[in-house]
Amino acid sequence: MDIGSKIRAIRNKKNITIAQMCKETGLSKGFISNVENNNTSPSINTLQSIANFLEVPLPYLLLEEKQHMRVIRKDERGSSTFNNLKIEHLTSQGKLRMMSVEFSPGASMGELHAHEGEECHIVMQGKILAEQGEDSVIVEEGDSFSWNASVPHFVKNISDEKAVVLIAVYSNRENSF
Repeated sequence: MDIGSKIRAIRNKKNITIAQMCKETGLSKGFISNVENNNTSPSINTLQSIANFLEVPLPYLLLEEKQHMRVIRKDERGSSTFNNLKIEHLTSQGKLRMMSVEFSPGASMGELHAHEGEECHIVMQGKILAEQGEDSVIVEEGDSFSWNASVPHFVKNISDEKAVVLIAVYSNRENSF
Protein backbone atom coordinates (compact mmCIF):
# COMPACT_ATOMS: atom_id res chain seq x y z
CA MET A 1 0.00 0.00 0.00
CA ASP A 2 1.21 3.48 -0.82
CA ILE A 3 -0.42 5.34 2.06
CA GLY A 4 2.49 7.77 2.40
CA SER A 5 2.21 9.18 -1.10
CA LYS A 6 -1.51 9.62 -0.61
CA ILE A 7 -0.96 11.52 2.66
CA ARG A 8 1.66 13.74 1.00
CA ALA A 9 -0.61 14.42 -2.00
CA ILE A 10 -3.54 15.41 0.25
CA ARG A 11 -1.27 17.58 2.42
CA ASN A 12 0.18 19.33 -0.64
CA LYS A 13 -3.22 19.79 -2.26
CA LYS A 14 -4.41 21.51 0.92
CA ASN A 15 -1.20 23.60 1.11
CA ILE A 16 -0.31 22.22 4.54
CA THR A 17 3.33 22.15 5.59
CA ILE A 18 4.90 19.29 7.50
CA ALA A 19 5.51 21.78 10.34
CA GLN A 20 1.77 22.56 10.53
CA MET A 21 0.97 18.86 10.50
CA CYS A 22 3.47 18.20 13.29
CA LYS A 23 2.03 20.98 15.44
CA GLU A 24 -1.56 19.74 15.10
CA THR A 25 -0.95 15.99 15.32
CA GLY A 26 1.94 15.94 17.80
CA LEU A 27 3.99 13.80 15.42
CA SER A 28 7.64 14.59 14.67
CA LYS A 29 8.87 15.88 11.30
CA GLY A 30 11.06 12.79 10.90
CA PHE A 31 8.16 10.45 11.58
CA ILE A 32 5.85 12.24 9.11
CA SER A 33 8.63 12.21 6.52
CA ASN A 34 9.11 8.47 7.05
CA VAL A 35 5.36 7.90 6.74
CA GLU A 36 5.14 9.95 3.53
CA ASN A 37 8.10 8.07 2.07
CA ASN A 38 6.60 4.70 3.07
CA ASN A 39 9.58 3.95 5.29
CA THR A 40 7.40 3.20 8.30
CA SER A 41 3.91 1.80 8.83
CA PRO A 42 1.92 3.98 11.21
CA SER A 43 -0.57 2.47 13.63
CA ILE A 44 -4.28 2.79 12.96
CA ASN A 45 -4.49 5.35 15.78
CA THR A 46 -1.77 7.45 14.14
CA LEU A 47 -3.44 7.13 10.75
CA GLN A 48 -6.71 8.23 12.34
CA SER A 49 -4.98 11.34 13.78
CA ILE A 50 -3.52 12.14 10.37
CA ALA A 51 -6.86 11.55 8.63
CA ASN A 52 -8.65 13.78 11.15
CA PHE A 53 -6.10 16.55 10.64
CA LEU A 54 -6.31 16.26 6.84
CA GLU A 55 -10.13 16.09 7.09
CA VAL A 56 -10.43 12.87 5.10
CA PRO A 57 -12.08 9.62 6.18
CA LEU A 58 -9.60 7.03 7.43
CA PRO A 59 -10.82 4.40 4.91
CA TYR A 60 -9.84 6.75 2.06
CA LEU A 61 -6.20 6.49 3.14
CA LEU A 62 -6.45 2.69 3.01
CA LEU A 63 -7.97 2.41 -0.47
CA GLU A 64 -5.89 0.80 -3.17
CA GLU A 65 -5.44 2.81 -6.36
CA LYS A 66 -7.92 0.66 -8.31
CA GLN A 67 -10.58 1.48 -5.69
CA HIS A 68 -10.35 5.24 -6.21
CA MET A 69 -12.73 7.26 -8.31
CA ARG A 70 -12.36 6.51 -11.99
CA VAL A 71 -13.28 9.05 -14.63
CA ILE A 72 -13.95 8.15 -18.24
CA ARG A 73 -14.28 11.20 -20.48
CA LYS A 74 -16.98 11.22 -23.14
CA ASP A 75 -14.45 10.93 -25.97
CA GLU A 76 -12.72 7.97 -24.23
CA ARG A 77 -15.79 5.73 -23.98
CA GLY A 78 -15.85 2.43 -25.77
CA SER A 79 -18.76 1.38 -27.92
CA SER A 80 -20.01 -1.73 -29.60
CA THR A 81 -23.04 -3.06 -31.40
CA PHE A 82 -25.32 -5.97 -30.65
CA ASN A 83 -28.21 -6.89 -33.00
CA ASN A 84 -27.89 -3.42 -34.58
CA LEU A 85 -28.18 -1.73 -31.18
CA LYS A 86 -25.58 0.95 -30.48
CA ILE A 87 -24.04 0.34 -27.05
CA GLU A 88 -21.93 3.01 -25.38
CA HIS A 89 -19.90 1.65 -22.46
CA LEU A 90 -20.06 4.44 -19.86
CA THR A 91 -18.18 3.11 -16.85
CA SER A 92 -17.54 0.09 -14.69
CA GLN A 93 -16.49 -0.51 -11.11
CA GLY A 94 -15.73 -4.01 -9.94
CA LYS A 95 -18.75 -6.15 -10.72
CA LEU A 96 -20.94 -3.23 -11.81
CA ARG A 97 -21.05 -1.73 -15.30
CA MET A 98 -23.13 0.98 -16.88
CA MET A 99 -24.02 1.47 -20.52
CA SER A 100 -26.28 3.51 -22.76
CA VAL A 101 -28.13 1.50 -25.40
CA GLU A 102 -29.67 3.17 -28.43
CA PHE A 103 -32.56 1.35 -30.14
CA SER A 104 -33.52 2.56 -33.60
CA PRO A 105 -37.30 2.52 -34.34
CA GLY A 106 -38.57 -1.08 -34.10
CA ALA A 107 -35.18 -2.43 -32.99
CA SER A 108 -34.92 -5.07 -30.28
CA MET A 109 -32.24 -6.96 -28.43
CA GLY A 110 -33.17 -10.03 -30.47
CA GLU A 111 -34.57 -13.21 -28.99
CA LEU A 112 -35.29 -13.71 -25.29
CA HIS A 113 -31.99 -13.44 -23.51
CA ALA A 114 -30.77 -14.56 -20.07
CA HIS A 115 -27.46 -14.21 -18.26
CA GLU A 116 -26.09 -14.10 -14.72
CA GLY A 117 -26.62 -10.87 -12.77
CA GLU A 118 -29.02 -8.06 -11.96
CA GLU A 119 -30.05 -5.18 -14.25
CA CYS A 120 -31.56 -1.75 -13.66
CA HIS A 121 -32.85 0.36 -16.56
CA ILE A 122 -34.08 3.90 -17.06
CA VAL A 123 -35.61 5.03 -20.32
CA MET A 124 -33.88 8.29 -21.24
CA GLN A 125 -35.73 8.74 -24.53
CA GLY A 126 -38.52 7.00 -26.40
CA LYS A 127 -40.95 4.19 -25.61
CA ILE A 128 -40.01 0.54 -25.19
CA LEU A 129 -41.59 -2.80 -24.45
CA ALA A 130 -39.88 -4.74 -21.66
CA GLU A 131 -40.76 -8.40 -21.10
CA GLN A 132 -39.56 -10.94 -18.58
CA GLY A 133 -41.26 -14.25 -17.96
CA GLU A 134 -45.00 -13.52 -17.81
CA ASP A 135 -44.48 -9.80 -17.18
CA SER A 136 -44.82 -7.32 -20.02
CA VAL A 137 -44.80 -3.54 -19.66
CA ILE A 138 -44.51 -0.47 -21.86
CA VAL A 139 -42.13 2.07 -20.38
CA GLU A 140 -41.50 5.61 -21.55
CA GLU A 141 -39.01 8.41 -20.97
CA GLY A 142 -38.30 8.76 -17.25
CA ASP A 143 -39.68 5.33 -16.35
CA SER A 144 -37.38 2.71 -14.87
CA PHE A 145 -37.43 -1.03 -14.27
CA SER A 146 -35.14 -3.74 -12.96
CA TRP A 147 -34.89 -7.50 -13.02
CA ASN A 148 -32.88 -10.59 -12.26
CA ALA A 149 -31.14 -11.17 -15.59
CA SER A 150 -31.05 -14.95 -15.17
CA VAL A 151 -34.75 -15.00 -16.11
CA PRO A 152 -35.15 -14.66 -19.91
CA HIS A 153 -35.94 -11.08 -20.90
CA PHE A 154 -36.61 -8.99 -24.00
CA VAL A 155 -36.53 -5.27 -24.82
CA LYS A 156 -37.86 -3.60 -27.98
CA ASN A 157 -38.35 -0.03 -29.17
CA ILE A 158 -42.05 0.20 -30.05
CA SER A 159 -42.03 3.82 -31.23
CA ASP A 160 -41.24 5.54 -34.51
CA GLU A 161 -38.32 7.40 -32.91
CA LYS A 162 -35.08 6.18 -31.45
CA ALA A 163 -35.11 5.04 -27.84
CA VAL A 164 -32.19 5.36 -25.42
CA VAL A 165 -31.97 3.20 -22.29
CA LEU A 166 -29.42 3.64 -19.52
CA ILE A 167 -28.58 0.19 -18.11
CA ALA A 168 -26.61 -0.79 -15.00
CA VAL A 169 -25.61 -4.45 -14.81
CA TYR A 170 -24.28 -6.14 -11.70
CA SER A 171 -22.77 -9.62 -12.04
CA ASN A 172 -20.44 -11.83 -10.04
CA ARG A 173 -17.70 -11.37 -12.62
CA GLU A 174 -15.30 -8.41 -12.68
CA ASN A 175 -16.03 -6.08 -15.58
CA SER A 176 -13.77 -4.05 -17.78
CA PHE A 177 -14.42 -2.28 -21.02
